[in-house]
Order: sequence, then structure tokens, then C-alpha cells
Amino acid sequence: MPKNPWQPKYNYSETIVKALMEIEGAKAVMDHVTLPPAIENELRHRTRIRSSHYSTSIEGNRLTLNEVAEVLEGQELVSHRERDVLEVRNYWNALLKVEKWAASKTPLMEKSIRQLHAILEKGKRAKPTPYRDGQNAVRDSITREIVYMPPEAEEVPILMAEMIAWINKAEKENIPVPIIAALVHYQLVTIHPFWDGNGRTARLLATYILHRGGYGINGFFSLEEHHARDLVGYYDSLMVHPNHNYYMGRADASLNKWLEYFFRTLACVFTEAKNEALHLLKKEPDEPAWLRKLDRRARIVAGLFSKSEYITASDVAAILGLSPRMARELLREWINDGWLSISDSSKKGRQYSLTAV
Repeated sequence: MPKNPWQPKYNYSETIVKALMEIEGAKAVMDHVTLPPAIENELRHRTRIRSSHYSTSIEGNRLTLNEVAEVLEGQELVSHRERDVLEVRNYWNALLKVEKWAASKTPLMEKSIRQLHAILEKGKRAKPTPYRDGQNAVRDSITREIVYMPPEAEEVPILMAEMIAWINKAEKENIPVPIIAALVHYQLVTIHPFWDGNGRTARLLATYILHRGGYGINGFFSLEEHHARDLVGYYDSLMVHPNHNYYMGRADASLNKWLEYFFRTLACVFTEAKNEALHLLKKEPDEPAWLRKLDRRARIVAGLFSKSEYITASDVAAILGLSPRMARELLREWINDGWLSISDSSKKGRQYSLTAV
């Protein structure tokens, strides 16, 4: 553990406490809301598309929301920069990776952050990105004036190790998950460990921590969308000290300004998700008894049958973010439970269907 672990400075202001109560209230409702699998799958799919669009648009991606949806559904866009298309595809894949890690409770380590950044920048099979080896700066896109000067490159590995040590300590001390997510988001962009892509990485890390800590609310929320719709507020809240230099105040500043913004935003996002889920729940007829007995992963897979009579292990692996081996094990379990059966037993093309029940 680092000799001087990171010690973020903040207190529980009235604004923070009120927002945390709203977040907990919405989460409590969502923990007990069960929508039909097909609707859950559709909501989750739409949310991933919005997250991929808005997080990349913050960094200057020019694709519209409709164009991002077309790209992520396999359509070709010949009139746009290949870089924009690749960027949203990479964000989509990174988001799926985050959801997979969260579902398996994978601990957050420096290597996983570097791996996540590599997926964002170069794709699914890229090797973990090394930290920057020189000084960089955040500049105003129009005036080119320096907005923020991060710490020197030689300090990056130390600061990243301190951040990971603080996360482990915070989880042991049962610090609220939203606070951990907010502070890690802030500290990642403050350290600015990579030459580029720090904002996208920070937003995905916040999502990962929320999901892993039980605040994923079924994947129905997109913080990225709200950040993009209020860019001035988003960037301003990160400027917790008037001096743009890390060494001239920001490293020791109070983080309440950022936390209050983050929690107000998260409370708004969670409340919107809760209201939409309750609205859809009122419109839907009662589910059959067999469907109500399934756990969440089984319900998600059951939703695949709304579009196809048969599914494969690859379909299950893709929608749940699992390895093919884990998908096959789940399928065997569900066959034993009696709601799935093998419709094509060939080894390469094995397919599964719903049983008569």
C-alpha cells in the first residue's frame, strides 16, 4: 500500500444528504420492480446506445444518436469519419466489459483500468495502455488556453496506486457506493493518467462501481447523457479550485462542489428510471407463474425468445457478458429447471428453445 494514501476532502452537506436519500429511495423501488424480460432487454439496449453516444459526443464525436444506433446494430455509415464509428463501437464494447466485470464482482485494479482504456482507444483485443510518459494539459477547444494542468508523468503510477488503495479502504469502511463512484470519477480525470480518453474512462469507472456495488438498477440509467446535456455544469463542477494547476490548490481542495453536482445528477437519473419502470409496469399484463420464478439472468435470456424461437450459447454469452463456457453451464442448469430444452443437439450448431411449460 502507498505510504501516503489518497485522502479526498469532503463533508456531508445538506445537498449531498438529500440527494443520497433520493438515490436510495429510487434504488429501493427498482430493486423490487420486475418487468417482462423483452422490455428489460429493450430498455437496457437503448440505455447502452445512449451512453455510447453521449459519452463520446462529450469528446467531440460527430455521430447523431440515430447514427450511433445504426452503427451499433450493424449498419454501415459511409459518409462519416471511420474514427467516429470506431469510437462508439469501442465505447459499446468497453461498456459491456464493465457490466461483465461488475456482474462477476471483479476487483478494480490498475491493470483493469489500463485494459478498459485500451478497449476504448484500440478495441477489444488491445493490450493494457501504459500510463503517459510526459506532461499533458486540458485546453479550451476554442481559445486553446490551458483549463487544467495535471500532475507530472512520474507521479501518475503513485497517484493511481493511492487511488486503488483508497477504494479498497472505502469499501471495507462501508462508505456509500455512490460516493466511491463519484470520487473515483473525479480522481481519474484529476490524475489524467493517459494521453487521451481520460473522461470516457472515468465515466465508465463510475458506472462500473455503481453496478458492482448494487446500484446498477438493471442497467436502465445513463449518467453520460445527463453530463452531455449539461456540459457547462459538468466541467464547472470538476473545477474545485480556481487555479488550473494540480500543484497549486486542486490536489488539496474540498470536493463538495463535484459531489453535490454528481449526486444531484444521479438522483435525477435514478428517479427518471424508476418512473419509467413504474409506468411500464402498469401497462403490462400479469406474467405467467414460470417466468416470475426465474432469477434476473434467466429472465434476460427468456427475453431473447421475444424475437426468435431458438437461441444459442453465443446469444446467452453476448447478452449476459459471460464466457461461452459459463453460458453453456447456465443453459444446462436451466434445462434441468425445466423451462429450456435442446432443439438442435449438434455440437457446433446447438440451439435451445422454451419447453411446453
